[in-house]
Amino acid sequence: MSQFTERLRTVGRMGLATPILLVALLGMLVLPLPPFLLDLLFTFNIALSLIVVMVAVYTPRPVDFASFPTVILVATLLRLALNVASTRVILLNGGEGTEAAGKVIEAFGEFVLGGNFAIGVVVFTILVIINFVVVTKGAGRVSEVSARFTLDAMPGKQMAIDADLNAGLISQDDARKRREDVAQEADFYGSMDGASKFVRGDAVAGILILFINVIGGIVIGVSQAGMTFADASNTFILLSIGDGLVAQIPSLLLSSATAIIVTRTSSSQDMGQQVFGQMFANPRVLYISGGVIGILGLIPGMPNLVFLGLSSSLIGAGYLIAAKPAETLAEGQERRPGGPDGGERPAAAAEERELSWDDVPPVDLVSLEVGYRLIPLVDRSQDGQLMTRIKGIRRKLSQEFGFLIQPVHIRDNLELGPNQYRISLLGVTTAEAEVFPDRDLAINPGQVFGSVPGTPTKDPTFNLDALWIDPINRDTAQAAGYTVVDAATVIATHLSQVFREQAHRLLGHEEVQHLLDQLAQRSPKLVENLLSSKTLSLGVILKVLQNLLAEQVAIRDLRTIAETLAERSTKSQDPAVLTAAVRSALSRSIVQDLVGPDDELPLIALDPSLEQLLHRSLQGSQGESISIEPGLAERLQRSVSEAAQQQEAEGLPAVLVVAPEIRSWIASWLRGAVRNLNVLAFTEIPDNRRIRIVATVGKSDNAQARA
Repeated sequence: MSQFTERLRTVGRMGLATPILLVALLGMLVLPLPPFLLDLLFTFNIALSLIVVMVAVYTPRPVDFASFPTVILVATLLRLALNVASTRVILLNGGEGTEAAGKVIEAFGEFVLGGNFAIGVVVFTILVIINFVVVTKGAGRVSEVSARFTLDAMPGKQMAIDADLNAGLISQDDARKRREDVAQEADFYGSMDGASKFVRGDAVAGILILFINVIGGIVIGVSQAGMTFADASNTFILLSIGDGLVAQIPSLLLSSATAIIVTRTSSSQDMGQQVFGQMFANPRVLYISGGVIGILGLIPGMPNLVFLGLSSSLIGAGYLIAAKPAETLAEGQERRPGGPDGGERPAAAAEERELSWDDVPPVDLVSLEVGYRLIPLVDRSQDGQLMTRIKGIRRKLSQEFGFLIQPVHIRDNLELGPNQYRISLLGVTTAEAEVFPDRDLAINPGQVFGSVPGTPTKDPTFNLDALWIDPINRDTAQAAGYTVVDAATVIATHLSQVFREQAHRLLGHEEVQHLLDQLAQRSPKLVENLLSSKTLSLGVILKVLQNLLAEQVAIRDLRTIAETLAERSTKSQDPAVLTAAVRSALSRSIVQDLVGPDDELPLIALDPSLEQLLHRSLQGSQGESISIEPGLAERLQRSVSEAAQQQEAEGLPAVLVVAPEIRSWIASWLRGAVRNLNVLAFTEIPDNRRIRIVATVGKSDNAQARA
């Protein structure tokens, strides 16, 4: 037996099983089979159907039996081939008697039906109705609906996988495995939708084959075998009914297996455990059912013994189920004081377990929430490009800033409007806006020609005038001078701007430690010298790097930053002082990021008298803040803003130069009031750059202040 099994496995490994099966099916269709071989194949067909049903019952998940559609096809072809072979035997040898077609067909015709073809017709008709009208039709409908719902749910499942991957909740391998499971599930239910049609067609073929056998057998028996019409009818109808039953029973079993597979849900339990656990978990169901059956059993004329016996069985089963949890609790769970009798009472049930830290979800560092109409933008199966663009933004900014930008956790939020999105940092909403995925945004860069039909709005990133236009007007808008982008680009640009403005909030202790570990691989002595002093902690280094990022200064040159901190930390551990020293050391890099390779550096300067006034005010407040008259502060902000806008209009960077002592305060004071303004100290201008003062701010304001 073991040798036979090993040979079968060898045939399977060699890939010969399918060709051998196809050749066997072709042989059954063409070659006449002896009755003995026909009996063997009919028995094998019934056994195969029983095996398929048992596998369907004990399979935990439908997709675990992924070969089921193929098995249905093979079993259907085998049964149809047997029908052809049995039809040939019945028509050739039926005139010799019912035993001429084999023992299996004879047994079903004589023993099962009692030799009465009228009973056979009725039984066969009932089986066909059950198989064709009830089981096959219902299973086909469930397969069709399951396939459609599974395909419709694929985008949401894919988006959930991508969101978990971007949030770092799962690894690349886990995401790949989950995507494969989703694709396999869709393929399975799609195949089941087609396989159910095979089962339905098989039932129809069984009916047609029966009538062909009956009519053809009677004609052949009367015309060729010399039988009377009554003898031919009795013989060939019994053989045809027996053949039909032999074929319909496996067909009914496969139809039942199909219905079981498509109507069950995925679970770690097989079907028997699911049914028992869900139907008999509540003892009250058995109590009530047993009571109703018992009342019926007390009615005179009813089969009292049967009804009362079943009622007692149901009530007893309910009692056993109700007592089982109590015994399990008494034996397996902890008891605690405080029961109703003053003694011990059982601990909470498993579903009422004690809270743990696992129940406290961490706050996402960066999250993007979208309304339901924006889901296609982040769904790759619907050609959504937003995920790819966000990954590109993260890569670009990570290279630009000098540290890894963490993944963005993307999820849908039904509380948002259908076209709204929200960007949050550490659980706090930083930006939100509304976009229309079926339209393009035409942004007015400052000068356009002509008009374009559209809905007026504001660009959510830079607050510029814009229009939501129909995509067919895209070329017209571009010809008029508008900058036209799609909805995904709008969200990606907005997220990129948030990253730039909030880069300092994205850097934490873990990122700084990782940066130092990477630097230690290249310059181990430098990192050892930097961290050897106990006065310079990781928190101080983090604060210095955050100060640099807050003013849009990249931390790519970590070696220079570390060397400066190691040198200056012996004199001061104040993050503000250390930041100023690092900025001076990075001056060439800072200016190059502003103006590129140009030798000339255009600057906006403060009036010297006003600068001295601010310096004295800062010294009077011991360096904490500058006390100036509110009206002067407003005019100063407005003047700097106008000068910066003029620089941007000319395509030049807006750079304000001030004394080193007030640079930090001026930069933080103007950061929220003037967009894209860079504040440099005189000491931060490298000696290889020529400076050009393009505007002086504060002459008239300083005169009014002195007055």
